[in-house]
Amino acid sequence: MVKNLGFILRDIKVEHTLFAMPFAVMGAFIAAGGMPAPRLMALIVAAMFFARSAAMAFNRLTDARFDSTNPRTKNRPLAAGVALRAGYIIFVIAMSALFTIACRVINPLAFYLSPVALAVVFFYSFTKRFTPYSHFFLGLALALAPVGAWIAVTASVAAAPLLLGGAVVFWLLGLDIIYSCQDVEHDRAHGLFSIPSRFGVVRGLRFAAVAHTVMILFLIALWYAAGSLGWIYLMGVVCTAALLWYEHRLVRPDDLRNVNVAFFNVNGMISVGLMVFTLADIYGR
Repeated sequence: MVKNLGFILRDIKVEHTLFAMPFAVMGAFIAAGGMPAPRLMALIVAAMFFARSAAMAFNRLTDARFDSTNPRTKNRPLAAGVALRAGYIIFVIAMSALFTIACRVINPLAFYLSPVALAVVFFYSFTKRFTPYSHFFLGLALALAPVGAWIAVTASVAAAPLLLGGAVVFWLLGLDIIYSCQDVEHDRAHGLFSIPSRFGVVRGLRFAAVAHTVMILFLIALWYAAGSLGWIYLMGVVCTAALLWYEHRLVRPDDLRNVNVAFFNVNGMISVGLMVFTLADIYGR
């Protein structure tokens, strides 16, 4: 059982929580106008971790048969047959239960919306089977992080977290399109859908560039709507735009060798960097 848990934790890549966690922190700090109560912040981080872990393990369960035929993913423990499906099922149930409990402790609204959040993050795993726009649903799943953090702090919904969530949607939309360029041939051969497999890599990368431009527009709209963010935050938005430009310079239709650098390194810098600028802006006031 312990060995199987080790397989699961490596398979769901806990370190990739880095992508969404900074946006949850941003949502919480903007909502609170500073550092939320330490206990509440710990609950937000825990809920985010539980939800993501449940979603990733569920994705590995539903995609195991496709992962086993993809050269990029065939060595994942479940796809390779070295891990037990029962262990993944128990893990998904446990993480979902812990997420729901954390939401219950946070506030009633978070608790009432917890089943909706789980439904959204689980639903993404099926979207590649019927729509090339599955990337959008991945973005929607991660956008729940800042919106959920805002709800945790204020027990309400406002324009600011929805705008930050919109930025996350289009950020993930663009970066997931870039990442899925690696799987075009596999997806076409196995009846899976993505923007690159449907429209081609060239048009897919153009679509990703448009999505990242929209992300920047959402971040600017957040600055306007929040009313409490200043020039330091805007510097972060400029740096984000520069990193996105660099990301698109790294990946070309005829050269996908730098996809992993673009996906992991650059986007990790984007999420953490934007969080640092946002927190510096809040504390600078």
